[in-house]
Amino acid sequence: MYERILFPTDGSEGADDALDYALSLAELSDATVHVLYVADTNRDSLTVLGGEVVDALEEEGERVVGETVETVRARGVSAVGEVVQGEPHPSILDYADDEGVDLIVMATHGRRGLDRYLLGSVTEKVVRTASVPVLTVRMDEE
Repeated sequence: MYERILFPTDGSEGADDALDYALSLAELSDATVHVLYVADTNRDSLTVLGGEVVDALEEEGERVVGETVETVRARGVSAVGEVVQGEPHPSILDYADDEGVDLIVMATHGRRGLDRYLLGSVTEKVVRTASVPVLTVRMDEE
């Protein structure tokens, strides 16, 4: 059914809930899970540590992707991981197209009303514009 499942993550607990769905589907269809972290270039994340310029978001992404890939492989599922820089929703869509993924599995924060309107939603933008199916998993409000 699926060969390549994309799991974009920000490392949140809600994303972990969505990972369970991605893993279950990957196990059923012997698919590879692609773990993607987008270091948002719209946010200032550069800092100087020990005289060296470091991108804190990219370093966080490497940690998150590494841990997630390890979790995926511990379940016996094939995994690849990547950290990219860019604006989140177009970067997710570009990765999906470039890698030929069959399904995107993402968490949603479940914002409503004015918050949703003002803040927008990466997941919502991906759902509206992706060329492949997108499974959204609502984060636990607590």
